[in-house]
Amino acid sequence: MKPSLSVIKIGGNVIENQTELNRFLKLFATVEGPKILVHGGGKKATRLGEKLGIKTTMVNGRRITDKDSLEVAVMVYAGLINKSIVSQLQAQDCNAIGLSGADAGIIQAVKRPSAPIDFGFVGDIVSVHTNALRTFLSSGLVPVFCALTHDEKGQMLNTNADTIASELAIALSRDYSTTLYYCFEKSGVLSDVSNDHSVIPHINKQTYYSLIKEQTIGEGMLPKLENCFHALDHSVHKVCVGNINMLQTKPSPFTTLTL
Repeated sequence: MKPSLSVIKIGGNVIENQTELNRFLKLFATVEGPKILVHGGGKKATRLGEKLGIKTTMVNGRRITDKDSLEVAVMVYAGLINKSIVSQLQAQDCNAIGLSGADAGIIQAVKRPSAPIDFGFVGDIVSVHTNALRTFLSSGLVPVFCALTHDEKGQMLNTNADTIASELAIALSRDYSTTLYYCFEKSGVLSDVSNDHSVIPHINKQTYYSLIKEQTIGEGMLPKLENCFHALDHSVHKVCVGNINMLQTKPSPFTTLTL
């Protein structure tokens, strides 16, 4: 039987609130077995960019990453946020190692095509190389990934953190029984976006399509669920969506997704 692996992604709102981030990291440190953490940090990058006179441009809710914005993203994601998280995990006796997709060539991407919208230096993942990851995990190290990858020419690329978490879980499912967790501010997938207690406890593919047809799921949740079922379709054992409380020994309600 394959050993279990947890791949946990935290959203920007958790990172923004230092109290919530501290609580999350304490809970993350208690998760048993091999584990990987993936984080974003777009709001912090936006604020630093503004201080430097670099305007953030969004199209359909997605960030345009020009040369200056990419430099800010590398500073904030791989530097400020990643190393702060790693140091705080060390204080919890969790032996973390901070990584981008470029480190050890783990996550290779290609620059997204410029048509129909030119998003700039944004990467779409083409491969995940697991040799170094397996070495880290077998040594008891906890990889902490920021939302950056690289292409074959050495160009750094801004890459969606949800997608990074999904692709890592997929790649490692050959060696582990992987569970993918998406932690954000909501309690799970909600049947009523205005009611945080309306958590849908379980969604499979059949109910997923029904919920879309009934327009029950909020539009903002749909891309995350697409990542969830992409992972499940590629051998990830289970996906969980909810707030940080789902990592507790006796968790509060959250959403579990299976095929």
